[in-house]
Order: sequence, then C-alpha cells, then structure tokens
Amino acid sequence: MTETANWGGSATMSAWEALMWRADPDPRTRSTGLLLEVLATQPEWSRLVAAHERVTATITRLRDRVVEPLMPLVQPVWSPDPHFDVGNHLHSVRLDGPGTPRQLLDLCESIIRRPFDRTRPPWEATVVTGLADGKAAYVLKIHHSLTDGLGLIQLLELVHSDQSAPRPHKAVLPSAPSDPATPVGLLADGVKQHLARAPHELERVAKVLTGAMLEPTRTLGGGARFISSLGRMLQPTPTPRSGVLRGSGGVGNRLLTVDTPLDGLKAAAKAAGASVNDAFLAAILGGIRIYHEARGAVAERLPIGIPISLRAADDPLGGNQFAGARFAAPLSEKDPVARMLEIRDFVLTARAEPAIGFVNTISPALTKLPTSLVIELSAKLTAASDLQVSNIRGIGHPLYIAGAEIEAMYPLGPRPGVAAMIAMITYNGQCCVGVNVDPDVIDDPDELEHCLRAGFAEVVAVGAAAR
Repeated sequence: MTETANWGGSATMSAWEALMWRADPDPRTRSTGLLLEVLATQPEWSRLVAAHERVTATITRLRDRVVEPLMPLVQPVWSPDPHFDVGNHLHSVRLDGPGTPRQLLDLCESIIRRPFDRTRPPWEATVVTGLADGKAAYVLKIHHSLTDGLGLIQLLELVHSDQSAPRPHKAVLPSAPSDPATPVGLLADGVKQHLARAPHELERVAKVLTGAMLEPTRTLGGGARFISSLGRMLQPTPTPRSGVLRGSGGVGNRLLTVDTPLDGLKAAAKAAGASVNDAFLAAILGGIRIYHEARGAVAERLPIGIPISLRAADDPLGGNQFAGARFAAPLSEKDPVARMLEIRDFVLTARAEPAIGFVNTISPALTKLPTSLVIELSAKLTAASDLQVSNIRGIGHPLYIAGAEIEAMYPLGPRPGVAAMIAMITYNGQCCVGVNVDPDVIDDPDELEHCLRAGFAEVVAVGAAAR
C-alpha cells in the first residue's frame, strides 16, 4: 500500500516536469501521450468505474491537479483537486460500423489533440466499444509531467489484474484532502523555505570550497570531466536534418501501429551481441532508410532523439527519471548487425556521460523564464531532430481490465516538433509499436508503415539466420 500511495513521488514538481507543464499550452511543445490498449471483449462498466474510484483513492496523485505559483520563482506543486470526480475523467464512446482499427486510431487522433482542462488532474480514460469481432479498447491519455514511460508501466502493474474474475477488495475511502494550494500561498511558502534554507546552503557551499582547497586535484578533475561531458551533450548533432523528413512543422497527428514478435527481436539481438533496444532502434532506422529509398533520397545519417533512463532502484514509482540524448544515427547502413552494434556503443557511451542529466541541472533556471520564452526554447531544442524514438520495458504476462483481456498495448507518445515519434512497449511476447507522425511532413503514412514493417523484417531475419 505504501508504494501505491507514493506513486508519483514528491508533491513538488521537478524543474524538468515544470518545463513540460508550462510549455503545454502550445501544440508544438505539448507533452500529452496516449496508451492504447486493445481488449478482447468489452469491459464491465460497473467494475471499471469502481476500479477507477478505488485506484484514484489509493494512488492519490491521480486526484491531484497542478497549481502554479503566482510568479515562477518556485516550482508548481501537485495539490488535491477539491472537486475531483471520476466522471470527469472516465468516458465511453461507441464507434459506428464496421469498427475497424483505422476508425479506432482516427478517434485516438482526436483525443490526443484535445488539450487537458488545466484546472483538473491531467489524465483521462476512454472506453471504446463497437470494434469488429466484439473487441473494445481502453485509451488512457496522460500528461508527461505525471510520469515517464517506465513510471507508466509501474502504474499499469499496480492497477491492472492478472485474472479476468473479480477479486474481493476492501472498501477504500480517499483520505481527507489537505487544504488545496493556491498560487499566492505557493509563492509565499516558497520564499519562506528559501530564506530558511539560506544558512544551510551557505554551509554547504563552504564545505564544497573547503574540499576544493584540501583536494584541489580531485575537485578540479571532476569539474573538468563534467564540463567536457557537458560540451559533448550540448554540441549540435553533426549531421543535417533529412530533406524527406523536414517540412512545415505542423501540429497535426496521424497515428499508426506496428507489431512484431518479441522472440524475433531477442534472437536478432543475441546474434549481434546487442540488446533488444538496439535491435528495435536498428529496425526503425532500417524502415526509415527504406522510406528514403522509396522517395529517391539518400542520407548518410539521421539526427534522432532518444531517452536515457536515469531511474534508480530506490526511486519512487512514477514521476520522471530520464534524460534526452541526441544521436547521429546510421541511416545508410544496410547491414542490420552493424546498425545494432553502433547503436549499442552510442547508448553505452551516453549512459556513462557525467553530464547526462544536465537538463535537470539547468531546468531550475529555465523555469524562471517567461512562459513564452520557455515554449520557444523547448520548440527549438526538440526541432533539432527528425525523429524521437523510445523503447519502454513492458510486461511479460497477460493483463485484464474489468474482466476484459488486454491483447495489445501501444504507446502513442507526444510528437514535439519532429516528423515522427516512434515508441515501443513489449507486452506478453509481442512488440507493440505506436507511431505518431506529422501528416504535413509524411504525406503517405501508409507507405511509412509498410517501410517500418520491412525494417523489422530486416532485423528479425538476422536472428532467423543464426538459428
């Protein structure tokens, strides 16, 4: 119960989370994503409502809204929504016939485009019925400031069931909410805390200076390594953006899904001496290369952004514990093994960088800038890449929601100013890939989907050949 109640961590947003929240009003920098779960049958509505009441009573962060200070001198906080009602967050929609997967994705596109009501907790769920063959879907829309991908998986493991039959649950009443935070009170409390901490901060600085005088070689050496690493992290990716993937930078969304068996990627990774993540990225790059070839274009390398998890074993569940890394990825390389090995070397090197979490270091200063400037800086930072690619460690056994078995779960992440956001969750032996593309740049998404499938086939063939 303790880890459930603590999901989400501190009530005070990290500076990185505050940046994502403050940049949200502009569609170019909006950090809203979806998790699309395809269900074998329609869930029982009464059980589903009761489950959401129970879950939000135990995972109280899901009943919190964001309160921002009157001025951005301190970070926003999560504070209980005094008017929380599950009915404002749980919806149902029925598709008109024939209930195809494309109709479902079209509905998801309208859901992801709709901004959150910023006076309420930033999540909502929609049950979609009317799919062919009696299937249904559960669409969870969640703001990135609540959690990263691994935190989302932790949430799913807490709230989904491993059986279809209902289990007895003790009645859980939400704890009496504390007094809700206010913008003025938040600013006043922040100033008081800052003044109270000032003597301790001076003491800490004095200890650092004393240590530097007593052990100057070690102190200066560590600082030099960090500065050198920071220079590498801040250096622009030494490759131009692809002409095929550069366009108007529109704010539309076209959503696609791709599936491949996990065993195939595992076999390919093993044959190459790499990881499943390396095989996934190599498959995506192979598909993008094939897409370029179909357009008569050639590009040696492609600037992409990938997340590097910073989550430690003792970190609280939920929240955000990741850093972004930019990669001049090998695009023209046709050998999938060579691609996997180069990706492996890059990821291992990036994880070892002393300044890998530099955004967390500079974020407190950035959050004090005017919102319009925060948005413009965020837009320029993300637009330096052509793609964002993410692999989320998934769940290896079947799960159920209100009696309905989950057949697949697709992460449909936010697309921050890039041509496409491509993310994968491994679920019950299947690799479920969600793709969010800019239709103003990729004018034939069906062709891209075909090329990505070919990229996965290219990598899976490596494992098949090694058997």
